[in-house]
Amino acid sequence: MQDTKKRVGELRSILNQYSYEYHVLDSPSVSDAIYDGLMSELKNLEENNPTLITADSPTQRVGSALLSGFKKAEHSTRMLSLNDVFDRQEVEAWVSRIDKLLPGRKHEFSAEIKMDGLACALVYVDGVFEKAITRGNGLVGEDVTSNVKTINSVPLRLRETPENRQFIVGYTEIRGEIVMLKKDFEKLNKQREKEGLPQFMNPRNLAAGTIRQLDPRLVAERPLQFRGWDMVRQDPEELPNYDFVYQAMRSLGFIVNEQNQIFCSIDDVMDFVDKWEHEREGLPFNTDGLVIKVNDRKLYRELGVVGKNPRAAVAYKYPAEQATTVVRDIIISIGRTGAATPVAVFDPVVVAGTTIQHASLHNADEIKRKDIRVGDTVVIYKAGDIIPQVESVITELRPKDSKTFVMLSELDRQYPELEFERPEGEAVYRVKGASGSILLKKNLEHFASRQALDIDGLGEKNVIALVDSGLVSDLADIYLITKSQLLSLERFAEISARKLVDAISAKKSISLSRFIYGLGIRHVGAQTAIDLANRFKNLDNLGQATYQDLKQVEGVGEIVAESILGWFVDDDNQALLSKFRQLGVWPEDVKRVGGRLSGQSFVITGTLRSMGRDRAAEIIRELGGTFQSSVGNSTSYLVMGEKAGNSKAEKAHKIGVKVIDEDELLELLS
Repeated sequence: MQDTKKRVGELRSILNQYSYEYHVLDSPSVSDAIYDGLMSELKNLEENNPTLITADSPTQRVGSALLSGFKKAEHSTRMLSLNDVFDRQEVEAWVSRIDKLLPGRKHEFSAEIKMDGLACALVYVDGVFEKAITRGNGLVGEDVTSNVKTINSVPLRLRETPENRQFIVGYTEIRGEIVMLKKDFEKLNKQREKEGLPQFMNPRNLAAGTIRQLDPRLVAERPLQFRGWDMVRQDPEELPNYDFVYQAMRSLGFIVNEQNQIFCSIDDVMDFVDKWEHEREGLPFNTDGLVIKVNDRKLYRELGVVGKNPRAAVAYKYPAEQATTVVRDIIISIGRTGAATPVAVFDPVVVAGTTIQHASLHNADEIKRKDIRVGDTVVIYKAGDIIPQVESVITELRPKDSKTFVMLSELDRQYPELEFERPEGEAVYRVKGASGSILLKKNLEHFASRQALDIDGLGEKNVIALVDSGLVSDLADIYLITKSQLLSLERFAEISARKLVDAISAKKSISLSRFIYGLGIRHVGAQTAIDLANRFKNLDNLGQATYQDLKQVEGVGEIVAESILGWFVDDDNQALLSKFRQLGVWPEDVKRVGGRLSGQSFVITGTLRSMGRDRAAEIIRELGGTFQSSVGNSTSYLVMGEKAGNSKAEKAHKIGVKVIDEDELLELLS
């Protein structure tokens, strides 16, 4: 409890500092993803330890401080913030809460791209622009009228048409986002580069910083744009739904995003979410997700507000490209060439949509340069959206008793039976007296051994001949060997060459446990390989297993688990697995035996009355079946739950997949 209390205090301190830099100084030192990651950790700690919640915690903050350079201005109605959701399950939970509050009420959903800019409210009285107010704390914002007037896309007088005449009279407020388009941002940075000026970080920070400039002339020089996403009138009945609001804003002369759409089901909403996750790079502005809300504004008001968040809307966030986590250990992996690679093992964290739990630290120099230590809170990112990397250390959260990582000391501790050296001019430590060819011969002999792939004819002498001749440079190369190449070696004649090629080819498909053992992962013996295969069923699952997952396997303790994690994070080993896959050499999945649903695949859409979707999937797998997320040619049954959309059913009928209801599913499971 004392450690938790200490961590909570450290998180509050640094989050308050980051918040001050972002909202008051308008000079953030970290990205939104880093701030969100630390805030999420604090929220979780406080939820699990309510006695630690204090009034000054950042999680209890209603809004942000205002810059002293602008006058304060009150909003006509509160500018609310939205709860974040990150996957379909959370969206469905949100809809379920709405259904409980509005039983039997049918509702549509409005979905729109969430722009990455500065939220602002534009006030018009009798059609004339009067005031611009930033969101601020939701109740009070900053009066930035002079600066917003310089934005060409903000009409100084509303455009009047026969359809929108009632909005020209009285009070009309347009809420939206001040953004800088990506092409304008790039053009501005290129010009600054020519002038020898520092580059701006990103369009969002630049837009926010520009609006807070005290000189409107500087604002006028920068290509900002306002895009509307909501409208306020004194009589809310004038605005029946969000589809109507978007049409009204267009007619009044505002730019609105063309991507907003109305949907009747969550299936269709999630299809929209998936579409823009893949296509958002083509948008003219930056975005980190979408806003999903109840289209009917009367229902929206009925659902009310909890705290500062409306019940009728959520913000769907796409996976962050950065995250924070804590380094729990630094282990050292020995690659096939004898190179010693340090690997950080940390608390699992989601980055760019995948769970990351370890990352290569490359070499001793890299660790020293970033000063990475066990216990550090670090920023993780994915290089090229593929390879996890440690970007930096948040030293303010470093434990006071942390110790500098010393590579040689750790090599002695983790590998007491080996000696290491660092060749002159290299950054990497290697096993002393063991060249790459020596290690390769040892690994290949093990790979072909009786308990592993059991390749007849690939014993010690033939392994030496293949490696020394240059025909084999890694384990996968044996599958490229031809009979003619073997005949060029002294040890082989026509029959022996053909037999070896045939023996190797026969072992392209092998049991998972034999393949795992054959890879030569340190501390993984034949029985442990069998236990791992039975637990994880296929090699991809094993490669993605967490430290906690591995520890649940009988016979796998801390040392073995860390050894497995280290093997799969090694770049050479990943390249080897990729090469195996390309050559069609891959272990067979472990199949369940005797399951009543063996060979049958299920997709569930909508909500089940009797159980959650995860529980249904678990039972299907226990009975030998396969649970799928989408309908395809291999699908046996599509289960239609309550409030299911039509898209999956239409696809199922089209390709001949049997459609059943929940009662029929229960009969199959009973």
